[in-house]
Amino acid sequence: MTPSSLPQPRGLYDPQFEHDACGIGFVARLNNNPQHDVLAMALQSLASMEHRGAVAADGKSGDGAGVLTQIPAAFVAHELNTYHISVDTTHIAVGMIFLPRDESVRTTIRALFAAAATKLNLNIIHWRTVPTDAAFLGDRAALSCPVIEQCYIVPQTAVVDAQRYERSLYLLRRDMEAIGQQRGYSGFAIPSLSHRTIVYKGLVTAKHLPDFYTDLRNPLYKTAVAVFHQRYSTNTFPTWERAQPFRMLSHNGEINTLTGNVMWMQARESAWHNAGWNGAESVPVRSDLGARVATTGPIIDRSGSDSAMLDNVLELVVMGGRDIRHGLAMLVPEAWERIKDMDPQWRAFYQYHSSLVEPWDGPAALVFCDGQTVGLSLDRNGLRPARFVQTDDGMIICGSEVGTVPIDESRIIRKGKVGPGQMIAADLRRGIFEENSAIKSALASRRPYAEWLTQEMHVLAPASSARAGDIAAIDGDKEAQAAQLGELQQAFGYTAEELSVVLRPMARDGLEPVGSMGDDTPLSIFAERARPVYNYVKQRFAEVTNPPIDPIREELVMSMATLLGARGHLLEETAQHAHLLRLSGPVLRDGHLQTIRTHADPAFASATIDATFKASSGPYELTVAISRVCQAAVTAAHTGKRILIVSDRACNDRRAPIPSLLVVGAVHRALVDAGVRRQVSLVVESGDMREVHQLACLIGMGAEAVNPWLALASVRAIAVERQEVKGSKAADAEAVAPSTATPAELAEEAEHHFVHALEKGLLKVMSKMGIATVDSYCGAQTFEVIGLSHDVTELCFAGVPSRIGGHNMRELAARVLEQHDAAFASRLPLVASRTTLANPGYYKFKKDGEFHAFSPSVVHALQKAANGGDFETYKTYRELVHQRKTEIRDWLTVAPLGAPVPIDDVEPIEAIVKRFSTAAMSLGSTSAEAHETLAIAMNRLGGLSNSGEGGEGEERYTDERNSTIKQVASGRFGVTPGYLVSAKELQIKMAQGAKPGEGGQIPAAKVTEEIARTRHTMPGISLISPPPHHDIYSIEDLSQLIYDLKQVSPTADISVKLVAEAGVGTIAAGVAKGGAEVVHISGHSGGTGAAPLSSIKHAGVNWELGLAESQQTLVLNGLRGRVRVRIDGGIKTGRDVVMAGLLGADEVSFGTAALVAEGCVMARTCHSNNCPVGVATQRPELRAKFTGTPDQVVHFLLHVAQEVRELLAE
Repeated sequence: MTPSSLPQPRGLYDPQFEHDACGIGFVARLNNNPQHDVLAMALQSLASMEHRGAVAADGKSGDGAGVLTQIPAAFVAHELNTYHISVDTTHIAVGMIFLPRDESVRTTIRALFAAAATKLNLNIIHWRTVPTDAAFLGDRAALSCPVIEQCYIVPQTAVVDAQRYERSLYLLRRDMEAIGQQRGYSGFAIPSLSHRTIVYKGLVTAKHLPDFYTDLRNPLYKTAVAVFHQRYSTNTFPTWERAQPFRMLSHNGEINTLTGNVMWMQARESAWHNAGWNGAESVPVRSDLGARVATTGPIIDRSGSDSAMLDNVLELVVMGGRDIRHGLAMLVPEAWERIKDMDPQWRAFYQYHSSLVEPWDGPAALVFCDGQTVGLSLDRNGLRPARFVQTDDGMIICGSEVGTVPIDESRIIRKGKVGPGQMIAADLRRGIFEENSAIKSALASRRPYAEWLTQEMHVLAPASSARAGDIAAIDGDKEAQAAQLGELQQAFGYTAEELSVVLRPMARDGLEPVGSMGDDTPLSIFAERARPVYNYVKQRFAEVTNPPIDPIREELVMSMATLLGARGHLLEETAQHAHLLRLSGPVLRDGHLQTIRTHADPAFASATIDATFKASSGPYELTVAISRVCQAAVTAAHTGKRILIVSDRACNDRRAPIPSLLVVGAVHRALVDAGVRRQVSLVVESGDMREVHQLACLIGMGAEAVNPWLALASVRAIAVERQEVKGSKAADAEAVAPSTATPAELAEEAEHHFVHALEKGLLKVMSKMGIATVDSYCGAQTFEVIGLSHDVTELCFAGVPSRIGGHNMRELAARVLEQHDAAFASRLPLVASRTTLANPGYYKFKKDGEFHAFSPSVVHALQKAANGGDFETYKTYRELVHQRKTEIRDWLTVAPLGAPVPIDDVEPIEAIVKRFSTAAMSLGSTSAEAHETLAIAMNRLGGLSNSGEGGEGEERYTDERNSTIKQVASGRFGVTPGYLVSAKELQIKMAQGAKPGEGGQIPAAKVTEEIARTRHTMPGISLISPPPHHDIYSIEDLSQLIYDLKQVSPTADISVKLVAEAGVGTIAAGVAKGGAEVVHISGHSGGTGAAPLSSIKHAGVNWELGLAESQQTLVLNGLRGRVRVRIDGGIKTGRDVVMAGLLGADEVSFGTAALVAEGCVMARTCHSNNCPVGVATQRPELRAKFTGTPDQVVHFLLHVAQEVRELLAE
């Protein structure tokens, strides 16, 4: 909580995106007999896992290493005796303190410490300078090394309650951290302050920890337990306070749900702060502790790492009276929701605690210790290694790896590994070692959790869709209903294209629709046609430091369950805490919402808050209206309402809707700030939410549930309309024999499919970020905003990264009013006023529709230039490309360094093209003819071609058809020793621009004999590449794969392919530290053979942002010289190449443009195996239509290089 020693945000670098990974473990003696050998074994094990850490650019500064032990009483007594201080060491407390180098500041801090201790009935009896040897520090570590001292503390009165004494020490530390924050004491931190445990840690390498801290070599340093930690940070300016262990935890992994967890903790803090602290007791108990701690500032230190933040919360929970095993089990629960054979008592324990706190989900391996109990727990996914052994003399050794301490096998009486969601513990007070079953059974029997749930938990029963008064009810005047529906659709921004391309397939198939190629339309800020506010929000995703989840094959760990109602106090346990309304998923049908509205239980009392505004008031009214809704929500919470329904159903010819995403973000933040967010649930009755990304945005920004009332009415109407035209000449291509189902049954089925598609799609969006439960995703804000001004983001997207400004609230309101006016322009009698929705060509090019970078005219011009056209022909293409500013780079201008230079002085074309490559496109997604053409072209140019993830025929390895970049992806298809050694570069694909956080899939129809042979599989079956590499769950795992690939192919460079998002710079730094030669950054507009439409349109950001951030972060870390940086994603011209170079790229890759050069016509049918020109199909009759040649690709890229040369000369 003291000022962080991390660098401040600079350019696009932001320290909030730092990550780490590690090696962890502990050694414990069950009889609780302190001995020095326990510490010695822990230090030996720590040194043995040095490969799980990393060093800074100076080659010597470690990323962090440390140990946590019991207070070494004999050692402490000896040290005090040297100063002639004699005290009973039974209850002596020791604080490990990092102090600033300024002596006057240190003197002030010591005086403040003494005063704060006295208020808590504690006395500081001695300050000791900890002996260290700076010779074992690297330059970076030495520059930031604090003055390290220990303070020895005793209670003023006899200790009756040890836990109360420990709580007073906790409050002393909190008070001093608050003072340090208020006074701006940089470099002041308190790694530990306890009468049970002490932490020695710092920026040293693992093997040199006892060399730096000489205390650790002293034979008098005796302990019965030692926890150790070795850190691998993605940056090279790790800080002393971020080294681990923390006060109770050592963590290997990543907390994917962190943003939401922190926000929900802030909501609790606000409530505790508002409740006030009367100061009646200096050291409060249980629930009062929250109010007391809130007086010292935020419970979570936001300058800390994700591991430190979890440690903050676990510490509070334990100080509040729970056993440390209990605290960790409730914060990081196993996947109890879908495990059918779980003990009912365990399930009740987890379900009850889900009402108290949302999961802090990993991947995470967590060693925990409070000085009396030590253990290890894995999160629900279990993606971090953890193994243990027990010897016949009562030693427990646990860690990330086995064999770190030599043990005679004959002495081992028990060994094993910790599984997903499991926990082991050594209880030193009782002298027993417990495995998962014993721990969970004991926890589950503490309270009658099952009985409480049966008595208190309400389950929302299934409900039918339509209710009286709904739009498009089945009976009644169909023409009038259709007209009214059309008006509302237009008022909420629906398009005919959305109804056809998105809603119709979802209603018909129960699945999110799939598309191909990338998004070549302008960013929303640059688009001429109005886009929903949702389109300014981009999904973030997991890459490298934490894996995404496979939502299909790992469905067991995922949950869509949602709870509504007031949440109980985190530090208490009563039956009333379970008095909540449980939903099976966050999407509410109309009948569900009606049930909630009319619920008789006061605990579920609801208030409907109007989210529309008077259209005649003009665009400035929108901000006022949002503020009005926020105030109404806070007032409703204060007056006892427990479910707040924010509704835009009042939209009519006089009232325009507030965009749901704006109002949800603003209301959520207002409730948090008012300290009432945990007292209420937020439900949105939304007319503008109609697809997966929009649902994800609403849930991710804080809504617990959503009723997409207008989308439901629309799919009901679509279902009935399809039935009416089936069998007639008017029937569309989907028409089949008429169904015998009634219109009501068809509407019900369509609505069921639509809701299923939404929730399945939401699971996929959550899984991209590695988040398993919707409870954790709610409010997690795992997005980035592009193109909204500060006034919008501050009010509605607080805490969400936003690096590009844009439309302000007035401009957004003007677009809303424009849609509203068009919908209700002339209110003739309903039958005569049916509205026709526009088709903007957002998903597929349409003449006079949305601009597409690869429009038919651009495709034609490129192919003309590639097919023998001269440079003037190429210029025509270039002018077409740049006639519209659609990308961030298009708005940048180049500032010349001086006068133009002769073009003969510029690097020749032959050298420039060596920096070019073709982007990864697999054999399978493309035909063999198209795939080989690209490889031949790049080999002739002297550039690089990329095989993609589908392998390559051995016959190509020795001729010009060989792809010189060979990709290693999660499915490992076609990866053999011969494949690897045939490459100049091996690329580890961690993400793909068009669908980051997802795996790949090639449909069965494309898996021909040829493709199956290349991929070493069977023909005619679908092939899946999972979203994660199942051998890369962390940054050190990636480092291991880099090492392994270098053993197979020592001469090949290793590249790692990432996708641009906020925080990618720190990942790039970690990749550089891991030994890769190339960091490859893909932009969101890259192509794909097949991906969900919401991924193509809404995941990832432009390469310009990712590249600039990576460049700045690598330079800041001193790592830029270690790697080459390459980018791809919509590169079309020489100007694009120059802009990439100016932003930091050494090389560029061409994907879609290269395909177009060899004949692609952007039909966007890659996923259907029906490519009309033989580029992206395996059908023989279509492959025969392929006419591309290597010369066309060569010719095009030579033109690009010529443009680059001319621009450099200018």
